[in-house]
Amino acid sequence: MLAEALRHYLLALQFFTRIPVTGALADWAGFTPHRLRAAAGHFPGVGWLVAIGACAAYAASRWLWGSGPAVPLAAAVTCTIATALMTGAFHEDGLADVADGLGGNASRERALDIMKDSRIGAYGALALVLVIAAKISLLAVLGGGGTGPVLAALTGGHVFSRFLPLLLVRSMAHVGDTARSKSKPLADRISRDTLAIAALWCLPVLAVLLACQGFAFVALGIVFAVAALWHLRRIFLRRLGGFTGDCLGAAQQVCEIAFYAGAAVALR
Repeated sequence: MLAEALRHYLLALQFFTRIPVTGALADWAGFTPHRLRAAAGHFPGVGWLVAIGACAAYAASRWLWGSGPAVPLAAAVTCTIATALMTGAFHEDGLADVADGLGGNASRERALDIMKDSRIGAYGALALVLVIAAKISLLAVLGGGGTGPVLAALTGGHVFSRFLPLLLVRSMAHVGDTARSKSKPLADRISRDTLAIAALWCLPVLAVLLACQGFAFVALGIVFAVAALWHLRRIFLRRLGGFTGDCLGAAQQVCEIAFYAGAAVALR
């Protein structure tokens, strides 16, 4: 059972990051659509590694550059670059596709066609600029309170934002060209057991943040992230009638930023 869980985790790493899972290790993990569907429960566990990378980049930047007024901003840029390198900007790509598809008044079918186009349009470019600006500025605001709040927000944001999109998978239908979609294994709604495993990945992180940063920090981060997911879910249902893999990536990005926003409000 432990070996199978490790296989699922390695598949999640392989699917969502640039961390090399190749050769004999990839052969041992043994990709199958069924295993990838089960690997969904470990998506927040992928967030653990991404958060570690982001926190290391941020802390190293603060240590190297000292305590000048611009250092929190520079460190926020550095850790944002680090996470993009670790994930290959996988979720940002989904966000851009969703923005292009839903940015105008296209019909459902046309929106889905636009989202499958690898070229980026004006709405997608604008969404990427605004999302990256929001991340960096909110992390800089958190950095005004010291290194601790930023590391806490990065950890909570990266882990919890990878749990919330699974609620879309659980509660909505997959739409679009399922046969060609990268999220095809998730087209069948994930089980309660898979969702429970994902929640278990989140609980230790949130408990530590609760002890270190207090109730308001964690509660507002969660509330803001859940509110963002609820709003996105309404948009996806109204415009598409369900979710696509790009929608899941967009949800991760927006919920991550919303967590930072809630944590920043708590620092007041």
